[in-house]
Amino acid sequence: MPVKMTIRSFEQESSIGRLRIGIAGLGLMGGSLAMALRGRVSSIVGYEKQILTRQIALREGIVDEVAEELLPGEPDVDLLVLATPVRNILDTLGRLPQLWPAGCPVIDLGSTKQAIVRAMDALPDGFTAIGGHPMCGRETAGLASAAADLYRDQLFVLCPSHRTTRELESTALALIESVGGHAIRLGAAEHDEIVAVISHLPSIAAAALMQVAVHERQWRISASGFRDASRLAGTDPKMLLDVLMTNRAAILTALNNYTSELIGFRDALEGGEEETLFEWLAGAQMRYAAFRRSKSAGESPASRLP
Repeated sequence: MPVKMTIRSFEQESSIGRLRIGIAGLGLMGGSLAMALRGRVSSIVGYEKQILTRQIALREGIVDEVAEELLPGEPDVDLLVLATPVRNILDTLGRLPQLWPAGCPVIDLGSTKQAIVRAMDALPDGFTAIGGHPMCGRETAGLASAAADLYRDQLFVLCPSHRTTRELESTALALIESVGGHAIRLGAAEHDEIVAVISHLPSIAAAALMQVAVHERQWRISASGFRDASRLAGTDPKMLLDVLMTNRAAILTALNNYTSELIGFRDALEGGEEETLFEWLAGAQMRYAAFRRSKSAGESPASRLP
């Protein structure tokens, strides 16, 4: 079934130039967003628990103001972006009604969406909220890894909640376009099923590889193939653990399918079944070639999703 998408023009929909943006979490994703939004919004307020990160963000002009955490009272921003690990996002969404009873518009950048969208659905009147997941990143975490161009030419998934309004979705689309991203619209369940295969499973596979390749002697003679296959093992364990715990069902399905493939391959190798092995490898090669063609078709990455 084709994926339903919503793509709109920044000029036609909404300007974010007048908005005061709050970003909770100034690590890779939140810090990169702040860098990309500099000069495009009225001001940026950062909320960050790490004192050194707060100091750097303020000194480098990444944010205009910074606080350790959200403070009770009236919201001091026009849009709150939650850019922490998933379970921290869930905790913040649970506390927001007590912190800011008057409500505010909210978007998140979490890697899983069903639990977050359910938490957004439960927000009281006064809040508007939409789930978001930029399909980009790096295996290294923290503000030191952030970059103003991280979102450029990257897909950014939007997952509406019951608290999503047309005005908030227009603001989200304008924010995405302003940092060079391309928006697509997915249901939270479909999002989680897809990313379990194309994002979460590769991280698990890379981690498993590093549990097998444990000796420095192996590392010293390794080349680009090992480097590329193991790269995602450098992912922040806390962030990945949150992903695993909030997308267990979809990840287990993907992991079971992956394990079945490996078992079939192992059995064919044990039996010396050359024809079976060749067909398995050739099938994978053909799918990879099709994948590469689809990624280099010269189209806007948001214009069509097979």
